Amino acid sequence: MKKGISIWAFAEPSLEKCFALAQKYGYDGVELALDEKGDINLNSAREDMEKVRSLADKYGLELYSVATGLYWSYSLTAGDAAVREKAEAIVRKQLDLAYWLGCDTILVIPGMVAGLAPGGEVVPYDVVYERALEAIKRLAPYAEKRKVIIGLENVWNKFLLSPNEMRDFIDEIDNPYVGAYFDVGNVILNGYPEQWISILGNRISKVHFKDYRRSVGTLDGFVDILSGDVDYPAVMKALEDIGYDDWVTAEVFPQGKYSESILDVTSKAMDIILGKA
Repeated sequence: MKKGISIWAFAEPSLEKCFALAQKYGYDGVELALDEKGDINLNSAREDMEKVRSLADKYGLELYSVATGLYWSYSLTAGDAAVREKAEAIVRKQLDLAYWLGCDTILVIPGMVAGLAPGGEVVPYDVVYERALEAIKRLAPYAEKRKVIIGLENVWNKFLLSPNEMRDFIDEIDNPYVGAYFDVGNVILNGYPEQWISILGNRISKVHFKDYRRSVGTLDGFVDILSGDVDYPAVMKALEDIGYDDWVTAEVFPQGKYSESILDVTSKAMDIILGKA
């Protein structure tokens, strides 16, 4: 398996400085992210991505996935049809960016019953299911055209709450360019990642590593990798059992003046997990 780091792990605004730090701390590649502004945005063109690709090459890094946090604001299952249309346009833009960058996967939140912000919109579960299914079915042919997988992430969106349901949702779409982007830390509050891995099997296109303490029970429960309740030996066995041999990406976040040390600690923890230490 290859060791990746999320672009969200860096405090540096400069993409080149991020790549230099990723190289310094021994990562094989970087997962990039689409935002409304910045180096990779909704108006980015192919030539812009060719420059990003060349910059990654300069530091010996692979680019393999494009994430985005925009679905928290523009949900594929929102009540407002204009918001849903915007969300689908974001998916298509991600697919374009990934294609131009040479990445084979994008991360997509398939919809949400409710987001993380209190007082936000709450959409009925059955409505979310139907809207998400219809949206991803519409988008799947474009993913197939771009030869980029739509990786549906399990996240705190109060939707697709069990591995059986995520498995069946993906199977109902029935397209090889739609799979699961599995996050081991996001399921710890109510489940066991090794069970999800076994059930999702070869539907898993990419994996996020992070850690969480169940006793906290809120967003504050996310901690450094190997400091929480994720049973990483069980996770690794489950991944090996399904034949997964692709990227594992640390999705961690900077912490003020300790931001660079987080990159170091995370890299070493991943080496332990991957048997490289």
